[in-house]
Amino acid sequence: MDKVVIIGGGYAGIYALRELVKNKNIKITLIDQNTFHNLQPEVYDLIANKSNIADVTIDLTTLCMGFNHSYLEYKNLKVRKIDQKSKRIYTDEQEIVEFDYLILAAGTRTFFPPIIPGLNNAHDIKKLPWAMYFKQSFENQLFKKIQLEVKQCDDTHIVVVGAGLSGVEIAAEMAYNSKMFFKRGNFSCDNLKISLISSSDTILPGLPSELIRISHNRLKSLGINVITNTKLQKCEDGFAYLSNGTKINHSFLIFTGGVEASKITQELDIEKTSRGQIVVNEFMQTDKYPNIFAVGDVSEIKNSKGEIMPPNVTMARLSGANAGKNILNIIKKRKLEKCTPKLDGILIALGGKYAAGSIYNLFFVKGRLAYEIKKYVFDSYRKPLLKLIKQGYKRLKKG
Repeated sequence: MDKVVIIGGGYAGIYALRELVKNKNIKITLIDQNTFHNLQPEVYDLIANKSNIADVTIDLTTLCMGFNHSYLEYKNLKVRKIDQKSKRIYTDEQEIVEFDYLILAAGTRTFFPPIIPGLNNAHDIKKLPWAMYFKQSFENQLFKKIQLEVKQCDDTHIVVVGAGLSGVEIAAEMAYNSKMFFKRGNFSCDNLKISLISSSDTILPGLPSELIRISHNRLKSLGINVITNTKLQKCEDGFAYLSNGTKINHSFLIFTGGVEASKITQELDIEKTSRGQIVVNEFMQTDKYPNIFAVGDVSEIKNSKGEIMPPNVTMARLSGANAGKNILNIIKKRKLEKCTPKLDGILIALGGKYAAGSIYNLFFVKGRLAYEIKKYVFDSYRKPLLKLIKQGYKRLKKG
């Protein structure tokens, strides 16, 4: 029986799994060091109190049970080493997992440049435990303000470094959330400030100018101080020192300036980019091992023109599904299918029930309409998974 292993239960790994379970005669193992699939784009809603943990996670045990595949198992393990030649995966838990085919879907993490002093204590807010930690710290800070508002009303300053999608979305959600917090309670000490630092001459570099304009106006209306053409030089004693010569006394500093591939790619004898992302062909295969595939953020995906595609949920869906299909094609001795990635568009959450986006690069939407479209897209992904975990939960309780 062919053994297929997926490392990573994120978007790309789940889409690969949804294809693989169509073959009931293969053994499938999903490995993840977390016990849940993190719905990462919704973590900012969690921080902003628009959702709770149950809304932004999918339990991997019940998900796998829900697929009702006799030879599918989920293993909560941390991968230490992959031996491509012996087709073995070594884990910190001393368990060895063998494979005939492997899908690497381990994703990325926030890249903290070692040249910036003081960043070594920063946390990756994209990871759920640190998002929870920040959410609690943010709420404690707001509570402290109202507790001391008569005696002292000190400024609370949050600095978000990096004005890509992550930085813009989290800054907008925090600004909106704090605005509503002070308004609902009619608190007098409402002097929370948020600064968004971009090393480029604009926010959201690389996106259409109209989308940048809409987003910038929204951030301005929320009272966010946008600082462009500026880099963080060091963090020291509660101060952020910037390349424009200023320093900001901050309560929190969130760093979202770029990503790097998961650690497990470092020792792999395959072609990688400078940030550790795995270079794949049009079938999502690695250069030296046709039985090893890489999908989602951990891979460098190119379209038919050779352009590098941005790491996002759309690319995770297309690449994950393609790798799953192609492993089944190899097993059935069929022709491989090319992955032809293209963006349906992009949607950016900008605080409350307000978003902005481009649809098929043909027209732009903003406000409540864009928010409802974004919500629909997310629900169309989440609902089938919720159905599966409910089925899995029933089977688990019957067993």
